Amino acid sequence: MTQITEERSLKTNGEGLSLKTNGEGLSLKTNGEGLSLYEEDFLLWSEDTAAKLKARDFEHLDLENLIEEVESLGRSERRELLNRLTRLLEHLLKRLYVPSKWDYNGWELTIRNQRIAIKNLLKDSPSLKSTWESNIDYAWRDALKCVEEDYPKVNFPDGFPYATDVKSVLNEKYWEVKP
Repeated sequence: MTQITEERSLKTNGEGLSLKTNGEGLSLKTNGEGLSLYEEDFLLWSEDTAAKLKARDFEHLDLENLIEEVESLGRSERRELLNRLTRLLEHLLKRLYVPSKWDYNGWELTIRNQRIAIKNLLKDSPSLKSTWESNIDYAWRDALKCVEEDYPKVNFPDGFPYATDVKSVLNEKYWEVKP
């Protein structure tokens, strides 16, 4: 088996940087303050970490930063669900209560797009369904606050008058049904 070694020199933030790859991972040497690879080049750090994981080189993993990144992935998924639910409920509220027929198509398009994105998110991370009730409550409060500011003359309900289970929120055309 032939092993390729490549060495590149880079300039970042005015400091000299030497990068060496040898098929087993990356090593980084700085001429400056000795920043870690994670601090110096996140993309390179992630590629290096993936290579070490694939090679089962657990001894040389940057565990502290790896743990932090894995934890942030979960937070990011939860945040995305909350943000998408908020946008969905905002547009449902507009579609249901704001008498502006020329805006209905745009609001319905946003409703469809958010529903598709939420379905895909739940498909990729089914455990997010366990956070649905708390997320729908937070999203409702945020969505209601936004639409009340945008449409102060419209009387919006204090609570969502329709079913808020996952299946209903992601499929029902509430504007075609009386509450």
